[in-house]
Order: sequence, then C-alpha cells, then structure tokens
Amino acid sequence: MDSGNNLRWEVEKKFEDSVGAEMVTWGEACTRSGKTLTAGETSTLDTSCREEHHERLEFIRQHGFRQTDVVSVGMKRPLAEAIPEPELPAGFSIRPIKGTEEAEAVAATHRAAFGTDYMTTENRLAIMGTSEYDSSLDLMVIAPDDSIAAYCTCSVNPSGEGYTDPVATHPRFQRLGLAKAMLLKGMQLLKERGMESANLGTSGSNIAMQKTAESVGFRMEHKTLWFEKEVNQTG
Repeated sequence: MDSGNNLRWEVEKKFEDSVGAEMVTWGEACTRSGKTLTAGETSTLDTSCREEHHERLEFIRQHGFRQTDVVSVGMKRPLAEAIPEPELPAGFSIRPIKGTEEAEAVAATHRAAFGTDYMTTENRLAIMGTSEYDSSLDLMVIAPDDSIAAYCTCSVNPSGEGYTDPVATHPRFQRLGLAKAMLLKGMQLLKERGMESANLGTSGSNIAMQKTAESVGFRMEHKTLWFEKEVNQTG
C-alpha cells in the first residue's frame, strides 16, 4: 500500500478469499490511521486490476469496491525492431538530468503537464533516491530558452524489460513532437543496456500519448480498471 492509499497484493488463488480479505481490512485500517479521520469523515481505499483477471475483479467487487471511470493503459514495444533517430525542432536538445539541482524544475514541468499538484520537489527527490533510479536514463528536452520543455524517466529491470515513463511535456511546448523524440531516445538507451522490450503506462483518456506511442511502434498490451471503497472512522 502506498501513500496514495492504493492497495496492491499478490496471493495464491486458493488463499485469495482469506488472505485477500485480510489485506483489504488492513488497507482500511491504514487509510483510517493515515488520514486521521474524525467522526463523519470518509476517505477512499483504492485498488486496481487488469480487465482480464476476472476472478480478482469479482473478489474486488464483493468486498465493497466500486469501479471508477479511471482506466490505465499498458503499452509495449519490442526493441529488436529498428528504432529511428529522434528528431527535434531547431534549438531543442535532449540530455540526461544534471542532478538533484533540477528536481524542482522537473517537478514543476510534471505539474504543468498533467494539471496536478502531486509531483512536489520532495516527491521528485524521493524518486531520484531509489535504488533502481538511473540518472543517465532520466531524459530532459531543453528548449531554446534553456528551460525544461519535457522529460521522460526511463528505467530497467533484471527481467530484460525497460520502461519509458512517465513522459511529460510542458503545455508551452506540446504538439512539437518532443514526446516522440524522447521515446525514441529512451528506447535506444534501453536497447544499449540489453533490454528486450520497452513498456509504458498512461491514462486511458490520454489519447494523445497513446497515439504518440503507437507512432513509434508501441502496441496496447493491457487495460487496468480502478476501484475505490469508502472508508469512514467507525468502519
């Protein structure tokens, strides 16, 4: 369970009803304590599930979760296929992040791109402090005025799969092909590191990102449905 009250668990099917139910109860308790709810207040415990996992979906609904309108899309691109060279408008360039001194500017780009206040400088620094973070894969597009126009944080894992997300472009620089260029550069770097595929996730409503990913060879692999359950002080 993370700081956003998103509950995830993995358990053998034969223990789903018993252990899964305990996990939901534990998640509700964490939500109450984390939000310090007062009498009459409610919060939500959230969870997600791929649309093809029918047994888990039934379990989630039986335990009081309501499906929301939020859908996440997972996309994948084999790296054995040719990767074109990225192209940028005149005056723009791609480079890795300089270091923690750019965390505040990257966080601001994220907030502007997605219209959310989630990505604070502190959250950005926390991401950069994780063991799997590789600054050489944290790509920035630099505008002619030296501001960060866009970024794409890539990563690798031991299974041979790489990731090219999140991708964010500041509203001032959208529709210039910057996201496409970063995806291509990111895939090149992932391939150099021996990755067999590149993966990314985006919102089901973010059609622009999906089309950009498709333009460089990504194809939809799965959809994830999101659910929420109201949690109050008394349970």
